[in-house]
Amino acid sequence: MRHHPYDHRWREHWERKQKKRMQRMKRMRRDQLYRWRVHHRWHQRWHRHHARFKYSLGARLIGVFLVLALVSSVILWNSRESSYGLLWAVPALLLVTGCAFGVIRHMVQPLHALALGAEAFRRGEFSHRVPVVHGDEIGDLAMRFNQMAADIQAMLDGKRALLLAISHELRSPLTRARLHAEMVGEGPSRDALLDELAQMRDLITALLESERLGSGHSALQLSDCDLAELAREQVGPGVELQIEPGLPTLKLDRLRVQLLLRNLVHNALRHNDASRGAVQLRLARAGEGVRLTVRDFGLGVPAESLRQLGQPFYRPDAARTRGEGGVGLGLCLCRLVAEAHAGRLEMRNVEPGFEASVRFS
Repeated sequence: MRHHPYDHRWREHWERKQKKRMQRMKRMRRDQLYRWRVHHRWHQRWHRHHARFKYSLGARLIGVFLVLALVSSVILWNSRESSYGLLWAVPALLLVTGCAFGVIRHMVQPLHALALGAEAFRRGEFSHRVPVVHGDEIGDLAMRFNQMAADIQAMLDGKRALLLAISHELRSPLTRARLHAEMVGEGPSRDALLDELAQMRDLITALLESERLGSGHSALQLSDCDLAELAREQVGPGVELQIEPGLPTLKLDRLRVQLLLRNLVHNALRHNDASRGAVQLRLARAGEGVRLTVRDFGLGVPAESLRQLGQPFYRPDAARTRGEGGVGLGLCLCRLVAEAHAGRLEMRNVEPGFEASVRFS
């Protein structure tokens, strides 16, 4: 078959049309893709700003104030057109203001939970968790509070485990050293060595006891206990006992209360001025419980040191002498025993002397 001599022109014309059509379709596709990207970016930006507004306390407060101002303006504008406008405008303004106050109060309500959490952390209750109500700045702060509490609790648990392990490991070589010291010939050196080893033993025992009491009430072995009987065991030279009749029997840890009594009485005897009077050990009814009070007639404690008494290894400057003895754990153990029994060790200067008291219930 013979081709027309101009067939190639028609083919070229058709190819050019196809090429233009493809280019037009590519441009349309590119324009559609660009418009979709612009719309998508705008959509994402809107969602981002909406989320930022939704989870931003400041932005929501501004929104509440703007709505309050707008509604108040509308109410005041409409009240001008009525002769009795003020009769309904004032209650309406109060209602709108009350609604705005309720909304704002709901927004800042988590701040109260943060305050309760901070108070719990101050008491050492690091297991407390602040509820995360909103995902705004206050919610972020609550999450950081909880993370801080978890980190502190982990640090304290690690410290407690390390201290318990070291104290347990030290008891065996200390016992062997005491046995070797008792084989030394009698004399001042032997007595001094045994005294030093006894102080080390007491220190390790106090450290172990303080760490056990750190867990609070769970460390106690409660049973019916007569405080008057335990107080009579501490009576000796220089101690005067005063017991109110008819005291109730309480659920206490006998060994820990004996430790508290012994430390308070020995501390009072160490600082008492016998020329002024004997150490007073008193038991009196306090509601349904019993208040234990130990008072000496010494020089007391400097006012700036009262707040730090009961902290581990703390002693006032006046007591930092070797002749006084102790390492600053006696009052700390007393405080821990009182807190484990849901009580509180109260210490204050009296005229003359110093007084420590605990209420058991």
